[in-house]
Amino acid sequence: MPELSRENGRSRGLLPLGPAEVTGPSMVPTLHHGDRLLVHWGARVGPGDVIVLRHPFQQDLLVVKRAVERRGSGWWVLGDNAFAGGDSTDYGVVPEELVLGRVRFRYRPRRRGQRSPLAAARWVLSSFRPVLSDRSASRRLRAR
Repeated sequence: MPELSRENGRSRGLLPLGPAEVTGPSMVPTLHHGDRLLVHWGARVGPGDVIVLRHPFQQDLLVVKRAVERRGSGWWVLGDNAFAGGDSTDYGVVPEELVLGRVRFRYRPRRRGQRSPLAAARWVLSSFRPVLSDRSASRRLRAR
């Protein structure tokens, strides 16, 4: 189950953006273990968005999943990795009040030994990516 290792500096200030770190494989290939996220806390969520939420049964645990569809007063959420589990197929619809925010960007930390200018340039070009709503993934995941 992918957990966010911490709720780094989450605040409701002028810019409700904050970092988080991914642990676990359930959002592979979109997110990987060790990825850092820029989360827009309190943002409006739509189908296909990657979101941060409190686990319904263990509310001190934050998880990252894809919002697939609205069902009643909550969201049906799934991980992008069908083999990892830990999503709505296990715990059902997630109430709206447990959804905390939407993931806007992900970046991968630099690995040790990336000292050459070419390695640094490759890292810059590949590590910073926006996390966009994937409507096609939303339809594909709904069929599972």
